[in-house]
Amino acid sequence: MTAFQDEVVSHVPTLRAFARSLTRDAARADDLVQDTLVKAFSNAEKFQQGTNMRAWLFTILRNLFYSDRRKAVRESEDPEGTLAAGLSVKPDHDGRLQYAEFQTAFAELSDEQREALTLIGALGMSYDEAAKMCGVATGTMKSRVGRARKELAERMQLDDAGVIAENEFATTGAASWSV
Repeated sequence: MTAFQDEVVSHVPTLRAFARSLTRDAARADDLVQDTLVKAFSNAEKFQQGTNMRAWLFTILRNLFYSDRRKAVRESEDPEGTLAAGLSVKPDHDGRLQYAEFQTAFAELSDEQREALTLIGALGMSYDEAAKMCGVATGTMKSRVGRARKELAERMQLDDAGVIAENEFATTGAASWSV
């Protein structure tokens, strides 16, 4: 493999994590990463040596995701997912229930908020890096992350300390969450 190919391959785990956060589906995430790699390798001459490879790859992935999403909305008979949402079943175990609650709350965030939280919180990018990758101002990225965290806390009924408020989950001995 060439140095370019080696560097691209080294970013696959973080690309997959980012794709998974956007798609909320492992198989779709893998397809998105594969499409990203194909596009990156076929456009290798467009990458400028000395620039941020991860940002370049994430931008490709992000653009593919939004392009696929626009196409899917045009083709889907259930674009809001209202029919599919009724098919989910709550798990029996409290921890799984909390995780399912988190997944649901995370999925209900806007695309921009989900993307911001994933880039900053899960992938450890700086606000500046994430803002540049998304084509927005750093302040906008900070606002998106702040609003997303607040919305997650509200949806999951967390108090100011990040602990689940007294509700049906807290009374069953569920663990605390930090957002």
